[in-house]
Amino acid sequence: MSAFFVEGGHRLEGEIRVHGAKNSVLPILAAAILVPGVSVIQNCPDLSDVAASLEILRHLGCRAERAGDTITVDAGTLARSDVPDDLMREMRSSVIFLGAVLGRTGEATMSYPGGCELGPRPIDLHLAALRSLGAGIEEETGRLRCSGALTGCDITLALPSVGATENAMLAAVMADGLTVLENVAKEPHIVDVANFLNTMGADVRGAGTDVIKVHGVRRMHGCTYTIIPDQIEAGSYMVGAAITGGNVLIKNVIPKHLEPITSKLEKAGAHVEEYDDSVRVSRTGDIEPLNIKTMPHPGFPTDMQPLMSVLLTLAKGTSIITEGIWENRFRYVDE
Repeated sequence: MSAFFVEGGHRLEGEIRVHGAKNSVLPILAAAILVPGVSVIQNCPDLSDVAASLEILRHLGCRAERAGDTITVDAGTLARSDVPDDLMREMRSSVIFLGAVLGRTGEATMSYPGGCELGPRPIDLHLAALRSLGAGIEEETGRLRCSGALTGCDITLALPSVGATENAMLAAVMADGLTVLENVAKEPHIVDVANFLNTMGADVRGAGTDVIKVHGVRRMHGCTYTIIPDQIEAGSYMVGAAITGGNVLIKNVIPKHLEPITSKLEKAGAHVEEYDDSVRVSRTGDIEPLNIKTMPHPGFPTDMQPLMSVLLTLAKGTSIITEGIWENRFRYVDE
């Protein structure tokens, strides 16, 4: 399709169910490599990044099949430890396979990842964490070759990087001894990945705080696990209801994960009702101006910044929006 035609002027009303979190399912699919058996992962969104992850798993020799929103991965047939350039360039999150493959096989060969361009996303924090665990890493014509037995250690991230936190966790779960990760990311999907690892028999403690402790185990087992709802998809519908002066019930959410979004929407004049696993968003009055600065969790999420900017074009006054994560996140403004 080359164009979308949108007829405006309509309130958003009704109810909708949120899919599983993209930022959880991608590292969890990679984590399935760690088990020489079958993992059943439920509530998986149908996204191109998920399809790319399945292709990487199949290339590595795993069986990966989808039926509805359930993906079954059998990593007992893992046969190789390299990922070709074309698959790595499909998405930014492909780098998460580095820690998982290295942790399972003791070696991994991959190129630098691709993905969207929101500004520099260096993987030096990922590589530094893996080196601290004992991996030898060589770069040759744009490809990374990693190998070595991994041993637990103390790692302090220079920044609370989500990807580096995930890669370090995946590499450490079967390393020898205790790994202490400090200044880590605290997003809900970090907790989700840790819960998945623990369900498979890992020993990961402290996810959601500044310090994660990983006690290495020798072997893990398959499991059945359900992905948490997508915070950003839910937030998108919440903002849509506020923009249009609508009334929308958003189902299959974890209201606590939405608190940074809920707080700003209420200050902007929206009404948010929270239930056990749903929220209702409506607006009847004016939209009020806001000051917003994106920050790592539990701050306001950078992925929601463009949507809030659109909302605030309708506010009765001047708003100030500061991007604290990605330097190119304002590229949409010219459009």
